[in-house]
Amino acid sequence: MSENKRMSLKERLLSLIRPETDKDDGIHYEGSAIRRILSYMKPHLRTFFICLMLVLLATALEIWRPIIIGDAIDEFITGQTSEVVLSSGRTEWAAGEMADARFRGVLIASAKYLLALIGLFLCNRFEYLMMQKMGQDIIYDMRNQIFTHIESLTMRFFDTTPVGKLVTRVTNDVESINEVFTDILIKLFRNVVKIIGLIIIMLSLNARLALYSFILLPVVLVLTVIFRLISRKTYRMVRTRLTAINTYLSEHLSGMKIIQVFGCEEQKLDEFSEKNDDLYKAGYREMMVFALFRPGLYLLSVFALAIVMFFGGKTALANVITIGTLYKFLQYIGSFFEPIQELAEQFSTLQSAIASSEKIFTLLDTKPLIPKNEHPTILPEIKGRIEFDHVWFSYTGDEKDWVLRDVSFVIEPGQSVAFVGATGAGKSSILNLIGRYYDVQKGAIRVDGVDIRELSREQLRRAIGQVQQDVFLFTGDIRGNIRLLDENITDQQIEDAAREVNAARFIERLPGGYSSRVTERGATYSAGQRQLLSFARTLAYQPKILILDEATSNIDTETEQWIKEAVHKLMQGRTAIMVAHRLSTIQDCDRIMVMHHGRLRESGTHQELLQLDGIYKRLYELQLE
Repeated sequence: MSENKRMSLKERLLSLIRPETDKDDGIHYEGSAIRRILSYMKPHLRTFFICLMLVLLATALEIWRPIIIGDAIDEFITGQTSEVVLSSGRTEWAAGEMADARFRGVLIASAKYLLALIGLFLCNRFEYLMMQKMGQDIIYDMRNQIFTHIESLTMRFFDTTPVGKLVTRVTNDVESINEVFTDILIKLFRNVVKIIGLIIIMLSLNARLALYSFILLPVVLVLTVIFRLISRKTYRMVRTRLTAINTYLSEHLSGMKIIQVFGCEEQKLDEFSEKNDDLYKAGYREMMVFALFRPGLYLLSVFALAIVMFFGGKTALANVITIGTLYKFLQYIGSFFEPIQELAEQFSTLQSAIASSEKIFTLLDTKPLIPKNEHPTILPEIKGRIEFDHVWFSYTGDEKDWVLRDVSFVIEPGQSVAFVGATGAGKSSILNLIGRYYDVQKGAIRVDGVDIRELSREQLRRAIGQVQQDVFLFTGDIRGNIRLLDENITDQQIEDAAREVNAARFIERLPGGYSSRVTERGATYSAGQRQLLSFARTLAYQPKILILDEATSNIDTETEQWIKEAVHKLMQGRTAIMVAHRLSTIQDCDRIMVMHHGRLRESGTHQELLQLDGIYKRLYELQLE
């Protein structure tokens, strides 16, 4: 073998001992992950203790089986026939009765062995079913807890956290923890009990031969410790790189149209191949760890078996122990290394679960940037008066990055107000603040005279109907996308809302009508149709405050006319706030506010702003040109 190849092999072996780490993991969980995992078992302790009792009984039956066979060998197979001279003096009767006694003894031993097998089967079956049921119940609750917590997090969290990472937390990482409850805990207990039981029974049978059996035990323990250390790092690396590839897939599958439009398939394939290669290397390293540990442990068990056969055979030939006792030792030594190997592998699987749990608990410990008011003010009815009082706002919280600077205005109930300005002026930020998707750093925002930080978020957001530029439709049907799981909205209300915003014009032409299927993100519908469905959805909820964020920017001229009619109807009796770059769509608003570099610079009607000869007039003239 060449020097280069020897170095390559050496580097590979060293990489198993000191596996590389991923710097972008970002997980720094502080606390006892094991203790927190076990806390989920509190409602199921009774089931768990019953399973432990079943495991104890199953382990006892498993240890008892070689004793049945060994005793049968000594008593009924290898034992010398005693010539029992009966009162008649005929020894052939004694031999015949002894043969019958041996046969009956073998039958009894067979029956005992069969009963042990049946008992072992029943114990394992009921323990398995109970643990699987308990594990699935716990994981079901954990998934709900994680998703509920994700829903409680603020928009800033989703701005900075990839969707693929969250998907991995809810699916792969939770499933990894599932193994703790359904498999690892019970097997750890079973294997520890089995090892202790085997040690006790072997020492009681013959202490000298038992000590010969344990000669290689220190080597096994050292190998197990090394395996645990290596496998823990390897498991963490696999989980981290799995998260990375899921994050990449989530983002790039969503943007596949852009990738194909700009012909970036080869570059993106190279990027994916790099991440796939990283995951492959981590998986290969994991495989190599097991490929070294399992055969090594098996080899040690073979050596131990040879030692027992050598010394046990000599002892049996010297009539110190019986053949049945030697059989028991051979069976036990074969069983002795199996739970040790399983223990090491279970500890490694446990390390994988711990690595996953650290990621999950870090997510669960993420505090929402907008704290929930435990004792909110509940208004009898939200009328729609909105007041910004010297509001300063930054997405990052850094005073160098102010998006809004000392913004103050009042919108009375029923007024229609439009915000205009260049990109980045702060228009959409105002809309996000009204729904309290972010909190201001300075100043206050009031709805009906109450600071929105004191209001119930549920009541506030329920009163706001928001139509965004990028409409999101869920997989399902049209009726479900308008209702959004609110069963209080009837089918008649859905159809009325669709007619009022002119969405019924295309819905009723579809083969399935309101039951027509909607694919992921509504890909089979045009931008105008998706926008009309968004208007119908908003109207169905009967909001007091209507927010339109560039709602007509992606719509053709005909559809825009339909929406202008719908918007006029929607505004009746509601506070309406619009953001639009196309000034022709907002000329009829009661008031137009001009934002520039985060400040409110001009305010008035369309004609009043034109007479000011300021920012608004320049924007208007640019659009006319």
